[in-house]
Amino acid sequence: MAKGHRSQIKRERNANKDQRPSAKLSYARVSVQKACFVLDAIRGKDVATALGILAYNPRYASTLIEKLLKSAIANAENNNGMDVNKLYIQECYANCAPTMKRIHPRSQGRAYRILKRMSHITIVLNER
Repeated sequence: MAKGHRSQIKRERNANKDQRPSAKLSYARVSVQKACFVLDAIRGKDVATALGILAYNPRYASTLIEKLLKSAIANAENNNGMDVNKLYIQECYANCAPTMKRIHPRSQGRAYRILKRMSHITIVLNER
C-alpha cells in the first residue's frame, strides 16, 4: 500500500502512465474476429497509408476503425503536440466485450440462442 496523501499517490500513479497517444472504442457492435481482419491490415503502417487502406476496405469494421484512427491522430496532435506526418500505428487490438444473447424461435417449440458479439477496439500511435 502506498503511503502519503491522496494527491501524492495520484501524482505517482499518473507519472507511470503511458504517454503514447491512443483511442479506444468500447462496445463496438462487431465481433473480435471480424475487427482483427481489418486491424491486421493496418498494424505497423504509417497513418496516411492506414487511412487509405481503411477508406477502400469493404468491411463494416473498417468504418469504425477509420473513425477511431482519426480520433487517435487528433489526440496525438492536440494533447501531445506530435507531428502527424511522423505518426505510425504501434499497437492495435480488439478485446471481447459482453455478448448480447437473443432467442430465435425454431420448429416444434424450440428456441435457439443467437450470440451478438461486441468488442473493445484500441489503437495506440507513436512517432518515428
